[in-house]
Amino acid sequence: MLLVCGLGNTGAAYRNTRHNMGYLVVDRYADRFGRPLSRKAAGCLVGEAENALLAKPDTFMNLSGGPVAALMRKKNISPENLIVIHDDLDMEFGRVKVRWDGGDGGHKGVRSIAENLRTPMFHRMKIGIGRDPIIPPEDYVLARFKKEELPTLNEALDRAVEALNVFLTEGAEKAMNLYNR
Repeated sequence: MLLVCGLGNTGAAYRNTRHNMGYLVVDRYADRFGRPLSRKAAGCLVGEAENALLAKPDTFMNLSGGPVAALMRKKNISPENLIVIHDDLDMEFGRVKVRWDGGDGGHKGVRSIAENLRTPMFHRMKIGIGRDPIIPPEDYVLARFKKEELPTLNEALDRAVEALNVFLTEGAEKAMNLYNR
């Protein structure tokens, strides 16, 4: 079984912010494929897909590792069967990229997961949110999307859902080949 984990911050104050890109992708996937996240397990909101467990840690981004590691232990899922979906400041807004292992790129949610699992050896799906040279990064990631960004956001979410579906049905390599251009 695979674990698909979308990262974000819990609570209404953070809904539809750039840092909640992982939550947005998992929600869009769950809606599109009729796989609601309707129960709680190990500090996560979870739902089932064909061969995967969908999850959103019910905590703040920087503390994501504890619930993710607990859910993996509870469901006996190894790190190589984990895909973490998260925002990326250093990628162009709307770009989707799937990768295996690597550093956290300064993303504290990814860092928390790697630290709790004691390994960076898991898949990531990064969705670019761009960067604003005027707004400090810690403020920018917690900002809501501007009205003029919504069409690009919707395209990015659709592309990420397609990439996730390919990842789950045809494998990571196929998803990387198709979506990392």
